[in-house]
Amino acid sequence: QVQLVESGGGLVQAGGSLRLSCAASGRTFSRYAMGWFRQAPGKEREFVAAISWGGGTTDYAGSVKGRFAVSRDNAKNTVYLQMNSLKPEDTAVYYCAADKVAFGGSRWSSRPSQTLEWGQGTQVTVSS
Repeated sequence: QVQLVESGGGLVQAGGSLRLSCAASGRTFSRYAMGWFRQAPGKEREFVAAISWGGGTTDYAGSVKGRFAVSRDNAKNTVYLQMNSLKPEDTAVYYCAADKVAFGGSRWSSRPSQTLEWGQGTQVTVSS
């Protein structure tokens, strides 16, 4: 079973940037698609971004497209989420997720949560 540890969250002003990292261990990282979800207070968890196992394809929620970028470094077993032009509505707990099945793609916007492995989350707060 994979272990996922997120880092990089914090408090930032609107318009600022943050980079989240998610370090994975416990299995061959390069074989699995990875992604990010978030959950704001009082709201359901929502898809943010995903990257295929090989890194060749990515997918984004419409609300973050053009501002966020997901990437992976297979040599470091780490997936990143670069977040630019942050808005107060981006405030949420951000969760790293890993596909349970190897060699998957990045079309994660409607993935059931039970098909993914989850990290513990990292808080991102954007002040206005």
